Amino acid sequence: MPDLQPWSRLRMGVDYYPEHWDVSMWEEDALLMKRTGVKIVRLAEFAWSRLEPAEGQFDFTWLDQAVDLFHHHDIGVVLGTPTNTPPRWLTDSCPDVLPITASGQPVHAGVRGHRCFNSPSMRTYASRIVHRLAEHYAGHPAVEGWQIDNEYWLLECHCTACNERFREWVKAKYETLDEVNRSWGTVVWSGEFNDWTQITTPLGGSPFQNPSYLLDYYRFQSASAAQFQQEQIALIRKLAPEHYITHNFHSYPQKLDLHQIGEELDFASFDYYPNTSPDKTSTGPYSGALSLDLTRGIKQRGFWIMEQLSGPPGCWFPMWRTPQPGFIRAFAWQTIARGADTVVHFRWRSALQGAEQYWHGLIDHSNVPGRRFEEFTQLCEEVNKAAANLSGTTVQSEAAILYASDQLLSMGIQKQSEGLDYYENIKQWHKALTKLGIGVDVIHTDAQLDSYKLVIAPHLYLMDEALAERLESYAASGGTVILTTRSGVKQMNNICHMEQLPALLSRCAGVTVSEYDPIGKDAHIITTGDASYACSQWNDLLVPQTAEPIAWYNDDFYCGTPAVTRNRFGEGTVYYTGTQPEEAYLIRLLREAASVAGLSCFDKELPEGVQLTVRTGEQASYLFVLNLSREEAVVELEAAYPSLLTGEVSGRELTLPPYGVEILELPREHA
Repeated sequence: MPDLQPWSRLRMGVDYYPEHWDVSMWEEDALLMKRTGVKIVRLAEFAWSRLEPAEGQFDFTWLDQAVDLFHHHDIGVVLGTPTNTPPRWLTDSCPDVLPITASGQPVHAGVRGHRCFNSPSMRTYASRIVHRLAEHYAGHPAVEGWQIDNEYWLLECHCTACNERFREWVKAKYETLDEVNRSWGTVVWSGEFNDWTQITTPLGGSPFQNPSYLLDYYRFQSASAAQFQQEQIALIRKLAPEHYITHNFHSYPQKLDLHQIGEELDFASFDYYPNTSPDKTSTGPYSGALSLDLTRGIKQRGFWIMEQLSGPPGCWFPMWRTPQPGFIRAFAWQTIARGADTVVHFRWRSALQGAEQYWHGLIDHSNVPGRRFEEFTQLCEEVNKAAANLSGTTVQSEAAILYASDQLLSMGIQKQSEGLDYYENIKQWHKALTKLGIGVDVIHTDAQLDSYKLVIAPHLYLMDEALAERLESYAASGGTVILTTRSGVKQMNNICHMEQLPALLSRCAGVTVSEYDPIGKDAHIITTGDASYACSQWNDLLVPQTAEPIAWYNDDFYCGTPAVTRNRFGEGTVYYTGTQPEEAYLIRLLREAASVAGLSCFDKELPEGVQLTVRTGEQASYLFVLNLSREEAVVELEAAYPSLLTGEVSGRELTLPPYGVEILELPREHA
């Protein structure tokens, strides 16, 4: 095995809450974890009230005992900073800790996440508990790293501190009120500011306020979360410099700027709960694949799963169906196939108390290990066996999808048409790529593009010259680009460009938009001459300049008008899709674009639910073939390859049972 950072070794883990269980159970749990093959546990992310039961009175004795126990059994520990759940003594003595809603009501303690990132008291007390923890555990041989807080989301807080800091943030960005008024277009509805004190958070909560102002407020709250996190990171880096640091993102899409939050982390983590319901079996594996690729793209490196489904969830909603046999194993392997280096299952045992009693763990309330635990045991054995080969391997894609929270936010502030959704449309492009067996990175719009042969840039609604020039340069140098409708609509301050769409992208696209029709869910058709396809949401009426049409509208008053174009630009090719076509057309278009770009893909679509991914290392590459469906599937391979799981050589025709998994070692030239 190559010399690796500790976080990039392939391992299995569990989330464990010693404070929820009698101390007499800890030893038995640790022994069973060791026998099962668990290599790491996450502890203490919600335990502030036990770590500091009263102001300034710290008690780490119980956590010391737990950490020592896991060290004794050769199980590593990642600690969570407990700042997601400030204790009641803190919220009682310092009510400014609690977020304030747009209507002026506090978010009371009792659930979790009841803390404002900008609260002076919260920052003071958070820094103190993190300082004490990092100082105390810096030298402990079991403690490897830290998870900062838990599952950030974009807080829309309107407390005094948020108002003051938002005003400071705006002043730092724009310097003068004249520039604020110009950049936000406040002349509309007589909204111009003539005193800095007039700038507040968007009180009242109306979604119909100035869109430039709302976008900056959201940006400010992402910056606040990043600053809150950075204060904790700085303490840990100083006191425990050998430890790694991560955060567990969750539930995409997030309004939060994931890339800004991820910038100072060593790696990103994700909490993954693939849906077990029968009506989600056809879509869930593809939604999950996008979530995993997006998490990998936050840092453009391997990541962790900090919470992986272990049983039927139930807390914020009625309980889901229990995972079918093979489900837990298959979806854990899906995360590894797409770049996860450690998979931590939530949780070891189902809670007997509290709101998450029915968010089931690997072991049920009875404390009798059952079918799901046996499947987890098999998974641990397989992962531990494969770790020597897979540790240090990475996912290396030649296609990319561009993503940015600014695009998500701006299109959410002003809905474009019924059914047009930024993230859901990215999901459709990603699903089509997955069905063709094309690996894809989901990366920020600011990321470097040179290593990719194909770049898909859905809905670049906000556009500046720098981004346009990067795409032009990429295409001119030989890259293949796919642009979509609602591109180049606005400047980065959420004010419209005063030119024909796609505005700054018109030159490389070789096309302009003479008019558009927000068709929403109305049925419309495009034709390629030899086939017809449904389209929805939005129709741009295209006027080719240097581009050639490759699909046309087949109905309405613009029947015969180009709907999709292809333009030769420099050494590369730029496609423009003026509508949202059905999946069959996306697959057709992507197959052509892949051929133009020099990307290989399957001649036929992969069977429903089957996903292929490659991880590559210095010595070998490994093809993951996963059947994430309830039906048997057959996959035609180019050749027979040896199995990493069984050691046997597969046939070219690979038959996978429901939730079947195979990992094949490819010839050395693939490495």
